[in-house]
Amino acid sequence: MVVFDLWHKTKYKYEHGASFCHNLATLKPKNFKGQELLDYSLEISPLPTEISEHVDFFGNTVATFSIQEHHEELIVISRSKIARDFNAQVSQEDVNTRDNVTVGDALKLLKGVAHDIIDARQFVLFSPLISKTTPEIKKYAEVSFKPKRSLYEAAHELMQRIFIDFDFVSGFTNIATPLDEVMKAKKGVCQDFAQVAIACVRSIGLPARYVSGYIETLPPEGKEKLIGTDASHAWFSVFIPSHGWVDFDPTNNQIPKDQHIVVAHGRDYYDVPPLKGVIYSTGKNDMEISVDLRPAKESGLQQQTQKQ
Repeated sequence: MVVFDLWHKTKYKYEHGASFCHNLATLKPKNFKGQELLDYSLEISPLPTEISEHVDFFGNTVATFSIQEHHEELIVISRSKIARDFNAQVSQEDVNTRDNVTVGDALKLLKGVAHDIIDARQFVLFSPLISKTTPEIKKYAEVSFKPKRSLYEAAHELMQRIFIDFDFVSGFTNIATPLDEVMKAKKGVCQDFAQVAIACVRSIGLPARYVSGYIETLPPEGKEKLIGTDASHAWFSVFIPSHGWVDFDPTNNQIPKDQHIVVAHGRDYYDVPPLKGVIYSTGKNDMEISVDLRPAKESGLQQQTQKQ
């Protein structure tokens, strides 16, 4: 088991100030077998006029707040302490069950009426940012997803292929970039890779969901890790009937384990951005994001903000 300290700071600076803002913050890590949230706080400046917290349709904790006074900048800082233990999350029995479900088996089992099956089927449907299945996506998926093949093996291979075929290029895409452009250019960032994978899995008729969270990054050998240099991360999860959800990280070509912290699940990025909202403002707006995730014993170092 590893206990992590997580710090996430978002800063908006408004050229001519803002007279009002209303925001949704999805920053609170989840609790599930293998991940336990030990402590959490949310600091907002200026102090919100109104603030509340609720659990959304997908089981994510969302803070809603508004600032109803003139302000030059908005700063949102979340602090979390999380215990992560992948060994407690997966047993050998789970692994055996997972490996025995083929793509064809899964498609048949998804016609059932058990609660988990009905819940999973919603993740086969189109979503705001994955609104269609193109022939290119379908063709790319069919290379891995054969009816008699283990669903886990097929999804694992899809993860590997995206890692090999796509280049990580920050700034090439934004949230509005269509998936067919990402597929054509074979480049993007973690959010794009997760959504390409989800589109592929759904094109076969299987459930896949978007996972928003963080990953611990390690500095080069002999170098000290600076605080503020990590970032939000994203990967995808596939539902395997009789087993449950299994996560895959195509950006790093690995099964997420203790270095991955889960914050939220959704249909795609649209459901779970760390912070979104509306503001009344004019002029240029600048945003800075700083994130730090490290084992708790190391987190007492002085914090240094890095612009990303």
